[in-house]
Amino acid sequence: MNLPKSSEKRIAIIGGGFAGISLAKRLKNLDVQVVMVDKQNYHTFQPLLYQVSTGGLEPDSIGYPLRKILKRLRNFHFRLATVLKVDPDTQEVFTDIGSFTYDFLVIATGTKTNFFGNTEIQSYAMPMKYLPQALDIRSLMLQNFEDADDCPDKEERKALLNFCIVGAGPTGVELSGAFAELKKNVFPKDYRHLNIDEMEINLFEGGDRVLPPMSEHASEKAMKFLKGFGVKIHLNTLVKGYDGTVLTMGNGETMKTKNFIWTAGVTGAALDGFGPDQLVAKLNRYKVNDYNQVEGYDNVFAIGDIAFMVTEEYPKGHPQMAQPAIQQGVLLAKNFENLLEGKPMEPFTYFDKGSMATVGRNKAVVDLHKLRFGGFFAWFIWMFVHLIALVGFRNKVIVFFNWMYNYINYDKAARLIVRPYQPKK
Repeated sequence: MNLPKSSEKRIAIIGGGFAGISLAKRLKNLDVQVVMVDKQNYHTFQPLLYQVSTGGLEPDSIGYPLRKILKRLRNFHFRLATVLKVDPDTQEVFTDIGSFTYDFLVIATGTKTNFFGNTEIQSYAMPMKYLPQALDIRSLMLQNFEDADDCPDKEERKALLNFCIVGAGPTGVELSGAFAELKKNVFPKDYRHLNIDEMEINLFEGGDRVLPPMSEHASEKAMKFLKGFGVKIHLNTLVKGYDGTVLTMGNGETMKTKNFIWTAGVTGAALDGFGPDQLVAKLNRYKVNDYNQVEGYDNVFAIGDIAFMVTEEYPKGHPQMAQPAIQQGVLLAKNFENLLEGKPMEPFTYFDKGSMATVGRNKAVVDLHKLRFGGFFAWFIWMFVHLIALVGFRNKVIVFFNWMYNYINYDKAARLIVRPYQPKK
């Protein structure tokens, strides 16, 4: 890899998610060379991916160029590449476009979809972790509606209009609510000759409640909202197979569907090159100390979802959400300054700002420490927080006006099949 030589220390950041950009932005005043590597040239605001997949937003509303985000850095270099492995002993990173050395390495690779070893589901399911995948879901949804509008066979038509979402975490709940809004407000106008009542939204969860990471109050509220939207919820139900047409549950029951979306879990996107002592095997996350240093190394750090830090308050590690990632990035930037000045580093302490999920129009749930509430006020807070958290003024403006348009007109404007999706046979 062709990088300019520098007398300054080189900090290599792998990953341009919340953790990576939070760190990089705060290195602008340090006398260091910053090298960021990512397989995409943009940062994705993942909490709003579901709105891209359901036609509420276009992808450029929640994506922002990494070079533009970090343009104020004095000695910054970005490389569009896939990291193949890391050699922490020689301090070298190997990518598909070459290799380079580092003085400090920061792993901020986040997570990837976890199919729990089920190769059939992995082959046919639609995950929703990245922007191209969200666009695939949108295209498949609209293609299936077009096919259903010209399908005389009732059973085939029902399969085309059956939306099955596996995993009732925030992503699954928000996606289910968005599909329900389309069924109620949009599709009856677009497909006037279809019986929209044939459209079903089925949400599957292996546990005994939706939104397992949140409070029981939030789960109960979300259940009530979803049922009010007509979503069919299957609790304590494991999905063990899907062959492209037939979904098979753990109890042997089957269901035909041409829309199978997998949001059931994630696992750490760890890199090759580190031994088993550095990883929590079941989670695929790096063991780090209070300063986010990977176990066994002084100059290798992991932050965000990929980092597993055990504390008294979080014995199972911090939640894999944006806020821990952002806060770890902010502190690590300060600790790099301390390291370069010969000062001791500061340990990380997570400040929990709460969690929230939207279920649909005027419906959301919020857990804010001991305060739990749901409904319109929670929905307003959810919108405000997500709008403020978006990267870039342009994106904030576009999303705001899109939301206002959708709210006033009961419509979602981005219903274009720009890149047709080809389901696997």
